[in-house]
Amino acid sequence: MLLHSKKIKWGIIGLGNIAQKFAKDLATISDAELYAVASRNQEKSDKFAKDFNATIAYDSYESLAKDKNVDAVYIATPHSFHKDHSILCLLNNKAVLCEKPFAMNFNEVQQMITVAKEQNVLLMEALWTYFLPHYQYVLELIKNKALGEVLSLEADFGFHRPFDNENRLFKKEVGGGSLLDIGIYPIFAALSTLGIPENIEAKATFFDNGADASCDMIFHYQKAKAYLKSSIQEQTATEAIFTCEQGMIKINTEFHIPTSVTIIKNGKEEIVDFGVKTIGYNYEAEHFNKLLREGKKESNIMTFDFSKKLIQTLDTVRKKIGLEY
Repeated sequence: MLLHSKKIKWGIIGLGNIAQKFAKDLATISDAELYAVASRNQEKSDKFAKDFNATIAYDSYESLAKDKNVDAVYIATPHSFHKDHSILCLLNNKAVLCEKPFAMNFNEVQQMITVAKEQNVLLMEALWTYFLPHYQYVLELIKNKALGEVLSLEADFGFHRPFDNENRLFKKEVGGGSLLDIGIYPIFAALSTLGIPENIEAKATFFDNGADASCDMIFHYQKAKAYLKSSIQEQTATEAIFTCEQGMIKINTEFHIPTSVTIIKNGKEEIVDFGVKTIGYNYEAEHFNKLLREGKKESNIMTFDFSKKLIQTLDTVRKKIGLEY
């Protein structure tokens, strides 16, 4: 167990846009520091270290994983590398916070969890939305049936990006496409509030290279339906709207990042703002730091069971739309 007086030394593997956001928010946490960063490119690693005040910049992921000063590693490489990079760090006794999706399929996720348990090391999927104040607020409202039972959920995530086969987002072989990258958020909204659906309908459109451009899903529950959509071809509202027996709970655009919540009841609207001053990655990092300090090996929020259900649902949708990696 780490001493309470000691700052948790973080490493980051994979230095793209999301790593920059995480590093920026990590700097707002008093009991943690960015200690080491790693890219396959030394120049990129040096620049990232300079920009975000990291102590050491490595040109290999293995070197960072073997650094005895590193307590925790944030893995922000493309989806198809998550399993290998997580296992590399776990085998070197590093606590791992791995970007969503945890891996490419259920089998890979199971392998990661097995290694974490064998090594007795903390592992968690970095689905940051779960830890954001507005989302926790909505979860409480739904759990307490503040507006009665949920009858339907409409959740979407879409933006337009010109097709670029060199961009990770569009590369099928690394898990690019709308479903794994952004479709995971509407699916997460359904699973975290309504649970596992009894039946799933799904259809998709595809780019010429086989990556999915958009995906439309309907999750059928005993007493509710969830209408979910992801697209990297069109801008959508990117909201999550829960229609309940006695009103409506609307997570305003963009529902997956720090935002406001509108509650509509008896014809009256109330907007709840949460005054978040950061990008929002600090909340999952603070949760992870607490788990690490307490000697925990699994999150009580983003549990292994939830991560497994999430990837199983993604696998089911992929099967329905005929998407294979």
